Amino acid sequence: MIRVLVVDDSAFMRKLISDYINEETDMTAAGTARNGKDALEKVRTGNFDVITLDVEMPEMNGMEALRSIMETCPHPVIMVSSLTTQGAEQTITALELGAVDFLAKPSGSISLDLHHVKEEMVEKIRTAAQVDAGKKMAPSAPAMQIAKDEPDGISLDGRKTVAIATSTGGPKALQVLLSGLPEDLPAPVFIVQHMPPAFTQSLANRLDQLSRLHVKEAQDGEVAKAGTVYIAPGGRHLAVRRMGRSLITEVLDTPPVNGHRPSADVLFSSLAGVDGFSHVGVVLTGMGADGATGLAEMKKAQDCLLITESQRTSIVYGMPKAARQRAGAEHSLDIGDIAGFLSASLLPGLNK
Repeated sequence: MIRVLVVDDSAFMRKLISDYINEETDMTAAGTARNGKDALEKVRTGNFDVITLDVEMPEMNGMEALRSIMETCPHPVIMVSSLTTQGAEQTITALELGAVDFLAKPSGSISLDLHHVKEEMVEKIRTAAQVDAGKKMAPSAPAMQIAKDEPDGISLDGRKTVAIATSTGGPKALQVLLSGLPEDLPAPVFIVQHMPPAFTQSLANRLDQLSRLHVKEAQDGEVAKAGTVYIAPGGRHLAVRRMGRSLITEVLDTPPVNGHRPSADVLFSSLAGVDGFSHVGVVLTGMGADGATGLAEMKKAQDCLLITESQRTSIVYGMPKAARQRAGAEHSLDIGDIAGFLSASLLPGLNK
């Protein structure tokens, strides 16, 4: 049974969220708290598997409480607040601080229509319950450092692309990976991070500050440039097609694939049809199996290198595991080693 602590300054919202949780057979609202201070006291003395945490509260707000929780008694935390829509930057900060995921209240602090996101909420609680909140992600590797168990990388010839898929735990993993890549990376980088609309722009802005590469939200019809990172807009697919010698981004409103939009399968499948390039497919932490089918298509059709994040550093090992099983991804690396391995593979002779 998953024991959940529900934290919200509204008594109505505490009851509504608790009722929805208690309707599920595998979880229970084992406690409630009215603000961050109250939550901290209950976390330290109680026995909880997951915390749902409001952002805007008196005495101690959710961001302050999150910092204290992750520093003193790490627990899987899901941010639940109207501010996760209006303040997407705050959401990205919460994920940096260690929150597993977030849920936006549909209509502000008091959401009478919370039932619209009930299923999403309970699924995120189930996912969060599987997370080891105390797991420390490795710091980013220096751009010129090569992964310890793959000292020479894999030399790729000709023109190159990198495509990355991730979900739960992805924003933090992307920070580690992208901050370790050199500014002269000879390939465009395409990313699918499972996020709803309004959040991927803030994610791109934050990653752009931390990376030597230029990071932006992808736009339809762009010519993809080496050394630039293109993130699929929340709620829309990202695909890539070839036009002459150039690669063109396509931002699509086609239906979700296996429940995801954006979907990594769409991105990888599109690259399967792009010849004349060496492709690198990377699958990082995330729940489910998105990307595994597209990655298998890409491997069958094109010259490519497949990398997955190791179980040791993945917040959730679902997506990397599926990629290894279905696509036969050969290289499983800790998140702190992937940048160095990519650098050696894309820049042959770097450490020779």
